Amino acid sequence: MKNLSKNIALGFLMLLAIAALSSLFARPLQQKETIALTQLARDINGENIQKVSVIGNNLEITYKDGKTVGAMKESELGLSQTLLNLGVDQEKLGNLEIAQKEKTDIWTTLSPIIFVILPLLFFGFFFFMMFRQARAGIGQAFDFTRSKARLFGAEGQTKERVTFKDVAGLKEAKEELQEVVDFLKFPKKYLQMGAKIPRGVLLVGAPGTGKTLLARAVASEAGVPFLSASGSEFIELFVGVGSARVRDLFGAAKKTSRSIIFIDELDAIGRARGSGFTGGHEEREQTLNQILVEMDGFERNSACIVMAATNRPDVLDPALLRPGRFDRRVMLDLPDLNDRQEILRIHSQGKPLDAKVKLREIAERTPGFSGADLANLMNEAAILAARKNKTEVTQEELLESIDKVLLGPERKSHILSKKEKEITAYHEGGHALVAASLPHADPVRKISIISRGRAGGYTLKLPTEDKYLKTKTEFLADLAVMMGGYCAEKIVFKDITTGASNDLQNASEIARKLVKEYGMSEKIGPVTFGERQAFGFFPGEFGESESYSEAMAKTIDGEIAKILETARAMAERVLRHKRPTLDTLAKILIQKETIEREEFEKIIGKQTKRGA
Repeated sequence: MKNLSKNIALGFLMLLAIAALSSLFARPLQQKETIALTQLARDINGENIQKVSVIGNNLEITYKDGKTVGAMKESELGLSQTLLNLGVDQEKLGNLEIAQKEKTDIWTTLSPIIFVILPLLFFGFFFFMMFRQARAGIGQAFDFTRSKARLFGAEGQTKERVTFKDVAGLKEAKEELQEVVDFLKFPKKYLQMGAKIPRGVLLVGAPGTGKTLLARAVASEAGVPFLSASGSEFIELFVGVGSARVRDLFGAAKKTSRSIIFIDELDAIGRARGSGFTGGHEEREQTLNQILVEMDGFERNSACIVMAATNRPDVLDPALLRPGRFDRRVMLDLPDLNDRQEILRIHSQGKPLDAKVKLREIAERTPGFSGADLANLMNEAAILAARKNKTEVTQEELLESIDKVLLGPERKSHILSKKEKEITAYHEGGHALVAASLPHADPVRKISIISRGRAGGYTLKLPTEDKYLKTKTEFLADLAVMMGGYCAEKIVFKDITTGASNDLQNASEIARKLVKEYGMSEKIGPVTFGERQAFGFFPGEFGESESYSEAMAKTIDGEIAKILETARAMAERVLRHKRPTLDTLAKILIQKETIEREEFEKIIGKQTKRGA
């Protein structure tokens, strides 16, 4: 429709141009000399006129010396009568040659073309373009079922080549995928041993851990085409389109001797079937069924491998995960300390870093960050340095970017009143002092009462090393730290504010998990409550069903309240015992607004531990 409108506008402009040219040519190119009828009468009496041609009301007068002039006669009277009235001698008038001519000019010639032939040509052009667009629309209708997969690699590389060296960390995952690379490079070696080449490889990991990047690295290492598609691209309004695109995608892969089909966000089409209220002919289920059929349709000696990525393996249909389909599952964990340092080094390439930058310190301050988070951190640091008109990225920008990624940008317009600033200082000081007083709590890295994101202030505490297990004692210490702000407000101001609402929400959630999921309640013991079951209107929608009695629910609520009360009492005991230190810390916070770890430990009388 866009091209059709463009063509119609072009035809209309052409029509206007022709009309303008016609009007131009309709005018005489030269202006003839004109005389009055009285002068004409005198010249006729003087026998100077050879011929008079009448063209409508216009007169073309030719003198005996060859000169030609023009004149206008009266429209009501004939030329002879007009001349006689002006005193022309009748005898001389009879000897004068008078001729009648039709009025002919360029406009008269072009009028039939403009008003008859040109409209026919215009409508012919219009219908021609309309049928042309219709033919293009029919072609697009056939292309509607074509796969939208992007081709990278051997013949369709449009992005820079990615290898395993460009993917930091993920040592075990790369070792597992190195076997897939060997399958693709030397398939005959395995076929001769009677081994079957794996059909599918499922990459499972948290968002931002590098699943797509790792899949591209496998294709680059093997030197095979890489067909990349997203799970959402197969889902359309029209029934059958998704399955047709799956057939087209696998058909394109089978035409190559070796290739990798990569489906990102597999859970978009691979959710468990049979749940919800939709029927078996639902479009998503048809697409999933077609994927299952196509994966079974690979021949034994086919070197095409299907790779998929998801961060929700729990919602996938069991048929996808059975042997012969996605029978290889590769877990991608969040990077540890050394991996984070290596990722930061990779993403610092191309950025001018100050010689004093310590990426190790940044890696220590970013536990739980994914590769994408670290890339964003380095980018934010570069943006902050450019905003300050610096020529290099310093440690200051890197540390500030951590806070920005975690909590959001500073809200400098959010100015607290003197009373609110004092409450916030005691609140954050309470968190920090309880954390520093409990041996199993993580050390405090930074305290600030500057608003960021939705937080009026924050206390940044980070573990000294990466942890994969957590004890009950450590959970209780975390709960006490969360209660520190609440208790500080209550002790100092004899009142509480809404500033502790998020702390209480997080603390309640942790206490609930301690009782219902981790089996850490002394009274209830090692048992879990609540099973994940598929229910709801949408297919694959999961939720928790209560599989226990009302009496047990009451007991669970009592245990949750007991754990929270224990944490509150622990925090209050610490703060009452160290009230002078809390006052000192709050005063310094009000004055400086931000306190780093070294200064904080001097205030509370501790020495900084090396390597912590």
